[in-house]
Amino acid sequence: MKFRTSEYFVREVFVSLKRNNWMSFASIGTVAVSLFVLGVFLLLVLNMNRMASTLESQVQISVYLQDELKGSEKDDLEERISDLSGIQSVKYVDRDEAIERLRERLGDQKYLLDALGDKNPLPDSFEVTVMQPSMVQTAAETIAQFDGVAEAKYGQDVVEHLFDITRLMRVFGLLLMVLLAGATIFIISNTIRLTVFARRKEIAIMKYVGATDWFIRWPFLLEGVVLGCIGGLVAAFALRSFYAAMAAKVYNTLTFFPLMPQYPFMNYVSAAILVSGMVIGAIGSTISLKRFLKV
Repeated sequence: MKFRTSEYFVREVFVSLKRNNWMSFASIGTVAVSLFVLGVFLLLVLNMNRMASTLESQVQISVYLQDELKGSEKDDLEERISDLSGIQSVKYVDRDEAIERLRERLGDQKYLLDALGDKNPLPDSFEVTVMQPSMVQTAAETIAQFDGVAEAKYGQDVVEHLFDITRLMRVFGLLLMVLLAGATIFIISNTIRLTVFARRKEIAIMKYVGATDWFIRWPFLLEGVVLGCIGGLVAAFALRSFYAAMAAKVYNTLTFFPLMPQYPFMNYVSAAILVSGMVIGAIGSTISLKRFLKV
């Protein structure tokens, strides 16, 4: 592409933006709002995914020991469990600690344990954490076969439902992102189509005098990229402010909620929104112009 031609394309972009200033403003506003909504859903999906991963990583196997097991046998059993493939950590919980935990969990209903008196029906146990949630079932079945183990539980029903929910969250989030991106392209292409429609006679004349499709297309393509870029910048700035306010609100009420940290996370999201705006603007311009190039 020659320098003069490039200069012509750039000049045409700014002339068009100035000539259709209200239309350009509406296009930028549409892009900004659409990308902001898209960005909000992106933030929600990514944080839901992080929460699901955190919940999965907290799945533990409770290994209940037989009452007659001696101290040295417990140590040997702990070492055997630790040596298994995929085991991240093994923590010993004696029966006194176990009943104290139960007492705290019951809260105002802890009086129910008073009927036991000095008796403690809970066994000693190990809390086993695995490296991957998918390893839980295999590890539990293996540990249950060890001598000295009365039972190995990991809340089978709860874990299976948890995995189903996390898979559903990820699939739903991805589907929602695709649908919203498609809707955004549709809205932007229709907005830019108004600008193209206003210049349809000019396009027809250029076609009649021998201008190529790409010569006609480039100014509109660049215009769409510029509109998308400006709209993306506005949306990225609004998203950063929104996420900072949301994070502050969440941390004030739910201190340990596993939100994605603002930095460098929001830098990546802002870059993705900006690039998306430019790409969507270019796609919208191409779709809008296709019909008017058929002269």
